[in-house]
Amino acid sequence: MKASDLFVKALESEGVRFVFGVPGEENLDLLESLRTSSIQFIVTRHEQAAGFMAATVGRLTGEAGVCLSTLGPGATNFVTAAAYATLGGMPALFITGQKPIKKSKQGRFQIVDTVDIMRPITKSTRQIVSSSAIPAAVRDAFRVANEERPGAVHLELPEDIAEEESDGHIIVPSNARRPVADEKAIMRAVQRIEAAKRPLILVGAAANRKRTAKMLNVVMDKTGIPAFATQLGKGVVDERHPRFLGTAALSSGDFLHRAVESADLILNLGHDVVEKPPFLMSPKGGANIIHFNYTSAQVDEVYHPELEVVGDIANALWQISERITVKDWDFSRFLEAKEAYDAFTASYARDACFPVIPQRIVSAVRCHMPGDGVVTLDNGMYKVWFARNYPTYGPNTLLLDNALATMGAGLSSAIATKLLYPEKKVIAVTGDGGFMMNSQELETAVRLNLDLPIVILNDNGYGMIKWKQEGGGFPRFGLDYGNPDFVAYAKSYGAEGHRVTSADDFEAALEAALGRKGVSLIEVPVDYSENVSILLNELPDRASRL
Repeated sequence: MKASDLFVKALESEGVRFVFGVPGEENLDLLESLRTSSIQFIVTRHEQAAGFMAATVGRLTGEAGVCLSTLGPGATNFVTAAAYATLGGMPALFITGQKPIKKSKQGRFQIVDTVDIMRPITKSTRQIVSSSAIPAAVRDAFRVANEERPGAVHLELPEDIAEEESDGHIIVPSNARRPVADEKAIMRAVQRIEAAKRPLILVGAAANRKRTAKMLNVVMDKTGIPAFATQLGKGVVDERHPRFLGTAALSSGDFLHRAVESADLILNLGHDVVEKPPFLMSPKGGANIIHFNYTSAQVDEVYHPELEVVGDIANALWQISERITVKDWDFSRFLEAKEAYDAFTASYARDACFPVIPQRIVSAVRCHMPGDGVVTLDNGMYKVWFARNYPTYGPNTLLLDNALATMGAGLSSAIATKLLYPEKKVIAVTGDGGFMMNSQELETAVRLNLDLPIVILNDNGYGMIKWKQEGGGFPRFGLDYGNPDFVAYAKSYGAEGHRVTSADDFEAALEAALGRKGVSLIEVPVDYSENVSILLNELPDRASRL
């Protein structure tokens, strides 16, 4: 068969449902092979958006999402998305085209060394130099992308290789089980936990990737040990659980951090060094740490655990639940912090100010979203408030990026999520800055007939950096800009548009959008002016009373 057909059959063998991308002339054979396959090709309006979509598929399914671009500028537009996938632990395959490699037709027009460009930001990158290499190259790419730690991989398929005839045969994915932790390591962990006075569980990014929720709940229910999460660990514990303390969304000074400071032992599940962590350790000492992960700890000046339990996290939790004896641990300070945390969060949830404060926006979204609904975030000041104040009831129901923390991914991520789960309610929440970085994907969402509300929080500037600028004592400079008429902009793509005029109006508009067919854009004027006083003054003052 033709090599491009073989390539697509290899993708089908891996269970690929979607390929996202912007093709070029170097991809025409592959594009034709996709046309006659079971795979749905989704044309996007920018390669970066296609990469974000592929990464989101990988994040939600645990199996690599796939995206496609041509050579040169198409391939270089993949760079941010590849870094997003790799730093975020999201398996994704980035396929790029290339001019013929056996003979040159146009010199070096549009040619850059894509393989070398991708090398620092992917787990593996290679050019396919013969059609017979396709089955092994595709199978190995998926294996590398999916295995711990997940991330981006890259294959370059030159034009002349894609059009070759090949007698290659598909390599079927093999079944593999993750290694389990050594029994002696489990017993040492049990002894440490039983000997502790104030143990605490931290849920990190890797614990979210492999669905450890069931066994973690077993441990929490049996022992009563409270848990908190990093931003990428949100959702592993149903946050309605009475022993869930909150999310570490701020660097210091929050109620949760006061609670963490009182722990003498932290069970750190799925720690990921790329995620901005809560401050657990310092040169002055602090809690002892037990590292539970699929891989051993990467030790640095802020993370040096006393014990490592290396292997499948869920299995390790099961082993501990079978062996541990419940002790008379003291959780009073943790629960006191939770009570204060909840009260402080609730105090802003119904604020009627206009422009709307982000805490009210978070509260409204949570109120109107079903338990299994998915909120996708871009990156900005509001992300801190969603991470901190938005209770998640299941894994991957709040998709945020706390690794590369790039702008421009929120809308693309929502599109991919809705394609995967058309029966679920999905909302994209983005700032005006992040939205405009990939706003052209509005056309993609409309073309695909998606039922998708998009909430744009508009402050006519880069609000997160304004907060940092003001908090650092710098004069305001260089962060303001103008925006289009977002309502007219939405309508120009065939979407509904609504500009909010009050906090109550936002709730009504959101409810209407969730019940409406098609794409709906809601512009919400947002007020971040209270951020400095809340985050730097009021919150630390209240938390210090604990």
